[in-house]
Amino acid sequence: MANQSIVILGTGSYTPKRVLTNAELSKLVDTSDEWIFTRSGIRERRISGEGESTSDMAVFAAQAALKDAGLTPADIDLLVVATITPDLPLPATACLVQHKLGIPTNAACFDLNAACSGFIYGLDTACAMITSGRYRRALVIGSERLSPVVDWSERTTCVLFGDGAGAVVIGASDVPNIGLLGTKLGAYGEGVDLLCIPKGGSDAPATAASIAAGDHFMKMKGKEVFKLAVRAMDEAARDILEQHQLHADQINLVIPHQANLRIIEAISKYLAIPMDRFFVNVDRYGNTSAASVPIALDEARRSGRIKPGDITLLVAFGAGLTYGSALIRW
Repeated sequence: MANQSIVILGTGSYTPKRVLTNAELSKLVDTSDEWIFTRSGIRERRISGEGESTSDMAVFAAQAALKDAGLTPADIDLLVVATITPDLPLPATACLVQHKLGIPTNAACFDLNAACSGFIYGLDTACAMITSGRYRRALVIGSERLSPVVDWSERTTCVLFGDGAGAVVIGASDVPNIGLLGTKLGAYGEGVDLLCIPKGGSDAPATAASIAAGDHFMKMKGKEVFKLAVRAMDEAARDILEQHQLHADQINLVIPHQANLRIIEAISKYLAIPMDRFFVNVDRYGNTSAASVPIALDEARRSGRIKPGDITLLVAFGAGLTYGSALIRW
């Protein structure tokens, strides 16, 4: 297996039908389309419907990826779901997805929490597990239902987030030097308080007081997150390019985490890669955390932005603060 490549066999994505525009948000909080777009580049986001769970969205994205790959659930023996919004604290959402999809019971299924970097972390993990020779084909899914953990009275955060899911099927190939060329992962643990949900975990169980205080919603220190995000994504991108002795002008497309257009523009400037080589859909979906990169990856493929022989750079950051980058040759 060591001489084999790990390739993406299929991609898929799903976003809820409900569109929440900036104009609609301005009726909920003191904001405006101009205020939101100027600061984030977001025009609208998708909001899950009643009873539409993280696992449901993951299943829809996975079904699309399997169809694209020409495979069935029976072909999967590894399932990784990257999410910070599991259906339940216990069990893993991956087990719910396994059951709903009909993936065989001998498949390994688990969740991974690296926030917005989760998909890249999951891709690296699944790649290593396939390379070990113990697994053949994996489904890696990023799925998030962020709307229930957003404080819809807090304008600095509620305008940023949305719901959705993206998925890839990966497997081994005998063709050398294609597929996932490498990854760079890391974290700045000192930044845990910059973006978090303060209460509701085992260290600080939810109480009537914490719920009344809104401590089960996401809290973010926006300016600090922005600065560290730009630093982390810039370093992750430079490191992976240097690791593989590539120059920025050899990258055909950059698929960044879709958190904020201003962050993406800053990365474009620092890497000296023009914005027309960045895939951007943050204007339509906002920040969908772990679902962000795989949704964009699927849309980029289906819109013809990725062609055989191209080199694509994935780069993300998330709460933790985690960061990650990956290089893919198609």
